[in-house]
Amino acid sequence: MAASVVLGIAGGTGSGKTTVARAIADRVGRKRVAYLEHDSYYRDLSHLSLDARRQVNFDHPDAFDTDLLVQHVEALAAGEPVLQPVYSYTESVRKTETVLVHPAPLIIVEGILVLENGALRDLMDVKIFVDTDDDIRLMRRLRRDTHERGRTMEHVLGQYEATVRPMHLTFVHPSRRHADVVIPRGGRNRVAIAMVSDGLKRRLERAARGGELETVG
Repeated sequence: MAASVVLGIAGGTGSGKTTVARAIADRVGRKRVAYLEHDSYYRDLSHLSLDARRQVNFDHPDAFDTDLLVQHVEALAAGEPVLQPVYSYTESVRKTETVLVHPAPLIIVEGILVLENGALRDLMDVKIFVDTDDDIRLMRRLRRDTHERGRTMEHVLGQYEATVRPMHLTFVHPSRRHADVVIPRGGRNRVAIAMVSDGLKRRLERAARGGELETVG
């Protein structure tokens, strides 16, 4: 197969990066996309009690098995399928089942810290940071964690104050400087998403023809 293009999409919790990633995948064509979520690569905490798991800082780089994610991106880029882990957010453990991800012309790697890790960043051809106001991000996280992950409002707010916000300021937001493109307002910014998608489609067409890859935009 032709050389793959690796797209990294980062941004704070609730910034809309998943919405942006899916919108780009839709515009490029889902059959042409291999999609890896950094959240699937949380380290397994089954050796800890549930109370102990709740105390883990899930917004620190050490919470992720990023080495495995790097291996999977390299394998996909080499034309090999991978077994992406499946993580239980309610139990904070890695499930026994996996998801088979096939190689594709466009590899999307999405997560809050995908631009923070140098080894992972070096594999990316295009890097995007999704930038959204802090109050909007907090509201979105509150809704998500209470409705989808079985957390109480008190737990979500306590975690946000103790780890999410400090880690955003320490690791996530500083990684913005590595981005080639910054998309404000997340999935609502249809103009930016269209421009990036069009640039990626041109890049994929050139890669399919064996030509030199051009920059997005």
